[in-house]
Parts: sequence; C-alpha cells; structure tokens
Amino acid sequence: MTLLETISGPDDLKRIPAEELDALAAEIRQFLVESVSKTGGHLGPNLGVVELSIAMHRVFDSPKDTFVFDTGHQSYVHKLLTGRHDFSKLKKSGGLSGYPSREESEHDVVENSHASTSLSWAEGIAKARRLKGESDRHTVAVIGDGALTGGMAWEALNNISTDADLPLVIVLNDNERSYAPTIGGMAHHLATMRTMHTYDQVLDWGKNRLQATPKVGTKMYEALHGVKRGLKDIVYPDTGVFESLGIKYLGPIDGHDEAAVEAALRRARDYGRPTLVHVITQKGRGYEPAFSDEADQWHGIGKFNPETGLPFEVSGRIWTDEFSDEMVALGAERDDIVAITAAMLIPVGLDGFAKKYPERVFDVGIAEQHAVTMASGLSYGGLHPVVAVYATFLNRAFDQLLMDTALHRQGVTFVLDRAGVTGSDGASHNGMWDMSICSIVPGLHLAAPRDGAQVRELLREAVDIDDAPSVIRFPKGDVADPLVAERRLGRLDVMREPDGGDGVDVLVVGVGSMVSTALGVADLLTEQGRRVEVVDPRWAYPVADELVDLARAAGRVVVIEDNLVEAGVGSAVARRLREAGVRTPLDTFGIPKEFLVHASRGEVLATVGLTAADIVDALGRDDAALPRAAAYDRGAHAPDGGAGTRNGDAGTLAAGRDAGATGDLGDAMPVAAHADID
Repeated sequence: MTLLETISGPDDLKRIPAEELDALAAEIRQFLVESVSKTGGHLGPNLGVVELSIAMHRVFDSPKDTFVFDTGHQSYVHKLLTGRHDFSKLKKSGGLSGYPSREESEHDVVENSHASTSLSWAEGIAKARRLKGESDRHTVAVIGDGALTGGMAWEALNNISTDADLPLVIVLNDNERSYAPTIGGMAHHLATMRTMHTYDQVLDWGKNRLQATPKVGTKMYEALHGVKRGLKDIVYPDTGVFESLGIKYLGPIDGHDEAAVEAALRRARDYGRPTLVHVITQKGRGYEPAFSDEADQWHGIGKFNPETGLPFEVSGRIWTDEFSDEMVALGAERDDIVAITAAMLIPVGLDGFAKKYPERVFDVGIAEQHAVTMASGLSYGGLHPVVAVYATFLNRAFDQLLMDTALHRQGVTFVLDRAGVTGSDGASHNGMWDMSICSIVPGLHLAAPRDGAQVRELLREAVDIDDAPSVIRFPKGDVADPLVAERRLGRLDVMREPDGGDGVDVLVVGVGSMVSTALGVADLLTEQGRRVEVVDPRWAYPVADELVDLARAAGRVVVIEDNLVEAGVGSAVARRLREAGVRTPLDTFGIPKEFLVHASRGEVLATVGLTAADIVDALGRDDAALPRAAAYDRGAHAPDGGAGTRNGDAGTLAAGRDAGATGDLGDAMPVAAHADID
C-alpha cells in the first residue's frame, strides 16, 4: 500500500512521519499526472501546491478550521488529502468537481472559481466565528498571486488591516502566474520580495552557526538580525506593503520545502492576528512537459499521454480561432482597434493580435471591472476597444457595462467566449447569464454567431458601432460546421422556408449555436406535416422589425437559446411582439433558473430539454394539434387560450421553457407568469 492510499482524511496525514513526506509528495504528483491524463483538468496549478497542501493539513484541523482556495482549481491535492481518491470521472457527470464543492465534502466551503474573492469570504468567516466565541477555530485563505491583481482582494485587505485581533491566515501562493505570467505593479513588487529569500537563507545559516557558539552566539545573531533588517530597508525600502497595512508578513518561503512551510504556518496560526505567509511555488512542478510549457504551464489540459506529455487527440478548429484570426485581420485594416484581456490573453484568442500589435493590447490582470471602464476611456479617446473575456466573467463587470459604457454611449465591443453551456467546469463557468444581463442595457447590440463565418462577419459589424456597446458571444469547443442561409432578410438570415404553398405553421428562431438545434426541430415538425420556417436573427438585440413581421404571419413562434429562459432573447421577442400588437403564441426554450451540475455540454443540454427531440415533444404535449397555416391569415392571432396554452408537464423548469405570449393574455401578463398558465 502506498502512503497516499493510507490517507482517508487529515488525521491520517498527521500520523505520517516527517521524513516520509517527500515520498508522499512524489506519490501525489504521480497520481495527479496519471489521473488527469485520462480526464483532463487543471494539472499545472495542482502540481505546484503539493507540499503547501500537505503542510496546511498537518498544521490546521479541517473541517474545524476552514480553508478557502482562490482560485479553486488548485484544490486537487486538498481533495486527495481529505479522502477523495477517485479521479476517474473528474469534471464529468457523477464525478468530482474541478473546484471545491460543498456537495462533495465537509472540507469544502467555497467553490471559488471566480478569482479574488477568498479574502472577503475568509474575513467574513473569521469574524463570524469570533462573534460566536469560537476562538479555537482558524480560517485560512489561499490566494494565488494572479488573483491578487483583482480589486476585490484589495478591498478585503483594506478591511482586514483594520482588525488587528482577527485570527486569519492568508497564504499567498506566488507562482508568478495566473493563466500566464502575472502582470502589474503587484507582480513587480512580489518579484522584488522574492529576492529577499537569499537574506533569509543567510540568516538561517548564521543562526545555526552562531547559536552554537558559547556565550556570545545569541548576541551575535541578534546583531546580525538587526543588520539584515537594516540592509532590507536600504536595498528594498518598499517591501513592507503588507506590514504597512497592519498585516503580519512571513516569507518569502520555499513552497516546496514542506518543513519550512509547515513551520511558517504554525507561527502564523499562533499569532492570532491577520498574518500573510508568502510561499513561492512552481506551477507544473515535478512533470517536465507541464513545467516547461511557456504558454500556461498546463493550467488546464485535455487528455494526454503521461509518458510523452503529448495529447491523445489533436483538437480541431475552435470558435476562438475564428475570432483570433479576424482580430489580426482587423488590426491590419484599422489602427484604432485595440484589445483588452483580463489575464487570459491566450484562452480568449488575443495572443495572435498581441504578437502582431503588442502596443495595442492591454492585460489588466484579473480585473474585469477595471477592464470595462478603461475600455470606455479608450473609446472616448478615439479608439475602438475589443474586450475579450469568458461570458461568465461579464457578470463581474455589469455595473461598468451599464453605467460607464452604455450610459456614455461609448463604442466598445465585448467578445464573450465560452457562452452558453460549457459543462465540465460546473455551475460558475456556464455562460448562461450574459444575454439576460445584456437585455436590460439601453442601446446595447448583441450578436450570436451560428458558425465560424458568422463570428468573422458579426465581429466586423460590431466594431463599426461607435455609439453604443456591442457584444459578440459564442460557445466553447470546436466551431460549428458552416450553416448557409437561403436568403438574408434585413439583419436576419432565413435558414429554411417551407416548400410551395402559403403560410407558416411554426416560425423557429434559433439563437447562435442553437441554430443547428432549430433546424433539427424543423426536420421533426416537417415530418409531422407542419410548414416550418427557421431564422437566425444574427443580432439578437435589438429585436429586428423583420422578425416581428415573420411572427405576425406565422401560426406559432418558438425561440431556442442557450441562455436563461428568463429575461433572455425569447422574452425580448415576446415583449417586442406585444408592443407591435402581434398576438402570435410564442414559446421559449432555454436554460432553467438554477445552477447546473458539471457534465459534458451535450449531457447538460439534454438534461434541461434543449435537444430537438425534447423541444418537439414539449410542443406536442402543449397542443396535440399545432395550428395550421391555413387557419392564420397575415396579422391574425391565436384565439383565447389557443395554441399558446400549456400543461403542467410542459411547463416544468426542468424543460427550461417560458411562454412569451398566450392568446389575448399576452398583453396583460408578464412573460415569467406564463409558466404557470394552464
């Protein structure tokens, strides 16, 4: 039995002799490489925190003591040390989450996959325990140096510094990186502090030698210590940023020296006041392919051969590639286009633009709020900024989008990667809120391309908008096959029209990547003898007049989107139809208002009813006899309680549906209320 196999919880770890911990660390690294090679996951960050995680669990008593990881993708070792050894379905349905998860273990408290929040969480937990008289419980926040670039972390530090008696330990895991090398003034400051490590090594050597000298050794060591502090103040006068805030500072410490980390954590624990332990680690430590990768040291990796480090599958062209290439092309044509990234240059596809036009790219660190307001300033200054972030991270900068960009009518383009269901990274990474958020921003334009060609075309249209924010959103993964429209009608594309005859039974509106699903719905309805038209609005906001005209002539409208069913595109279309006096029954199929568990994108879509078969089945349950075109002249609407009514089965949240307009009730009832109409 290996050492790792003997550990079912932190108490087992504490029983392992100190001299065997290096062997345990090696076993853990081997386990991580072998396991993640089969599933994919965040390998590099976890290889870097092996000794740190061991030391934390030997010094503190989880779950009595609380660990908050920032970000949570560095928690794999923590999972192992708390008894979770089955990584066979990591990030897959029914398997371990890629982040801490309360559903998995009492040792997990905060998922924390959105960075820079750990210090606020930890301060709140520590203060709550103090108020409850739980003085024997400790709170530990583990924050990466990349997460320390976020403004929220400094808001927390500002408050923590005023509470001199708060028993809070902050572990600064300094590996000089987030996805890529950490940027900004704090990165430079930490780099300066790392050089202090040589002074500490000299002091340790002097302490051991001098204290072995009878009588005068201790006094000589104290003198050396005073000289050392004086030299620090002269050579590095600005190294006390944390202590100047009133936070005790320990370090920097070699994060791969378990004994040194353990000793520092014990000191920090016993101080009983806010204490920061600065630990220097190496991302990808112990596995050469990860350690030597210049891009991101295998921050997140797919399946690979553990012997060679080579991927088992060569990924195809992804949606991000289309954006990346078109940005480079636009950069050559327009010198006013600049790009902004929040510490994710490569993941969002701006690396090509940065290589070509390095002076026109701004990496602001993990600071989405600053990125958006800065972009507004760049726009006011005569440039056209393109802010590229994951869709889930636009949530963090909503106020800035609304009050800095939209209110001031600044021409800023937002490119949202990983929109809709992303799946394996879990609830916090699904980009399922962006269209709902954007729907309430006055003047905003939002486009959802259905394929790679549309990414390029719509990006060009977006950067031509100079008096309002524009948004382009597309999903994660391989880019969709080209879907060629039959014709263009104003701003929207007609993807399919019924053959011969007059009238349309069902108008299916597919938004972005859901156009292919809309075509699948059309196939199934056509087999049932329905006359079906499929359109891609391209620009979902504002709703086009042409879409209103098509809806007026149809017997029923169905909107399909991979966004919240509430306050999304379907709701916007329903509102627009009501304003135009169109009473055509409307159904929206989207994502229910709940946090989705991690699984593949396909599994999640099937679970919430966003497949062609599920949608057609739900429509059939709603009304066994879908309206025929012959019964609907242009401008007519469904009779009261007609095709728009729905039964209890079809109206469940699991199906993610919302009726936008139902007979004559459409004008009187808010969209969300229609979910309850029988």
